[in-house]
Amino acid sequence: MTTLKEALKAWKQGLLAQSLQRRPERKSSFETSSGIPLEPLYLPDEALQNHLEQIGFPGEFPYTRGIQATMYRGRLWTMRQYAGYASAEETNQRFRYLLAEGQTGLSVAFDLPTQIGYDADDPLAVGEVGRVGVSISSLDDMARLLDGIPLDRVSTSMTINAPAAILLAMVIAVAKRQGVDPAKLRGTIQNDVLKEYVARGTYIFPPAPAMRLITDVFRYCRDRIPHWNTISISGYHMREAGATAVQELAFTLANAVCYVQAALDAGLPIDDFAPRLTFFFAAHNNLLEEIAKFRAARRLWARLMRHRFGAKDPKSWRLRFHTQTAGSTLTAQQPENNITRVALQALAAVLGGTQSLHTNSMDEALGLPTEHAVRVALRTQQILALESGVANTIDPLAGSFCLESLTDEVEARVETYLAAIDDMGGALTAIQAGYMQQEIHESAYRTQQAIEHGEEIVVGVNAYENDKTATLERLKVDPRIEQEQRVRLERLRARRDRKQVDALLKSLAAAAQREENLMPLFIESVEADITLGEICNTLRKQWGEYRQTVTI
Repeated sequence: MTTLKEALKAWKQGLLAQSLQRRPERKSSFETSSGIPLEPLYLPDEALQNHLEQIGFPGEFPYTRGIQATMYRGRLWTMRQYAGYASAEETNQRFRYLLAEGQTGLSVAFDLPTQIGYDADDPLAVGEVGRVGVSISSLDDMARLLDGIPLDRVSTSMTINAPAAILLAMVIAVAKRQGVDPAKLRGTIQNDVLKEYVARGTYIFPPAPAMRLITDVFRYCRDRIPHWNTISISGYHMREAGATAVQELAFTLANAVCYVQAALDAGLPIDDFAPRLTFFFAAHNNLLEEIAKFRAARRLWARLMRHRFGAKDPKSWRLRFHTQTAGSTLTAQQPENNITRVALQALAAVLGGTQSLHTNSMDEALGLPTEHAVRVALRTQQILALESGVANTIDPLAGSFCLESLTDEVEARVETYLAAIDDMGGALTAIQAGYMQQEIHESAYRTQQAIEHGEEIVVGVNAYENDKTATLERLKVDPRIEQEQRVRLERLRARRDRKQVDALLKSLAAAAQREENLMPLFIESVEADITLGEICNTLRKQWGEYRQTVTI
């Protein structure tokens, strides 16, 4: 009987060689976006022979095939469209529109002043209020943002990092106003400052106090809001900055290890906080590599938590993640092409087993998404869920010789990065040395060079171009929003109890120098109409601000 190895050799020397003589391959080599070489044909390998250890069953360690036993046969992923612009009222209207159109969870985008802890009337906020997200300076703003949203039934995700604890305090205060027990709140704050130092830049405080705020949230939510996800450890923004799929996963997991260690050092038992850790990944165009990345992520995290940190609770081993399609792949040229890109990326996320998903709108390379564009993006998810059939079986591509090989290779390359970062002393040391930043910048440069030289094709940009100008409707933010926010803040400051404000800010300054949990003071402060900027400025005076010293 002919062995598989003998048959492969005969095929290569015979039919394949003849075919290549008649029609050579399109490229001298094929590889993924991370530079993993792609073979022309894959055959059964060791991974498939060692099925239980490497792949296993859905809902069981090492979770390669998914973290739930039924996956989407039991419940579809949360369709959580990211939205936020201008005023709280306008964003609230967008939320209501999306919920009416079938969205199943909220995802809030904040403007730049909010992200870095400045009020809308701060001189540093001029020209940025409401531009790339909603402006939130006070509890009054948050109440208007969430008006009519049943916080005990709709989960809320907030893309906020440096001041995440303060925005969470506002949500808790709004829930109390609504008569909702905060213990029933469900949602997520991103709360991931390490990736801000690496790739995004909306940091405020130096690492030590920034990490203290994060572990304060861990402890407070463990005791008071048990269903709240305390952090969403994000590879998305590093990927947007130019990281490869392998780098995205490696640097995200390295940061996650740093957060886990910080919580352990703060005295929190591993199984008290690890089940509420979540992740946030990008989905790009290279379909098979992206699916492999998500599967490898689950396997790597399960082993890290079980073997490195000794977690005993299976919930601590399960990597839960949100996915967003890739903004950096969207083009202003021929923006309708972005619908196809987003559909492809969303398919990768679903085949990779995501727990929630945002699909970008076709017009986001031109500006904030219009209602029409965001509806098309949401419909993309709904068609995948209800018409494509990919949600009807668990991990449908498992066992593919190519996919299992890619999953193993992604895992191996990520482990190499993790070992290198461990040798440096961990993620924070690697960040302060500029290691992650340099790796991402070099990857981004290589990608841009490949596009400019035509080695990587972007349809409509360096191939199949046309001279037509995009005619899509564009969303415009009314510049009066900024003045209206200033007026609101002026009125708020005039009506509040000045003595109470001064006393609370003094208490906050003192508490910042002690080890007590700051969350209760944040809640009391926002309920007294102390603004986001006033709280952050008080902490700035105590802790200082982070200044990046690494030059790449």
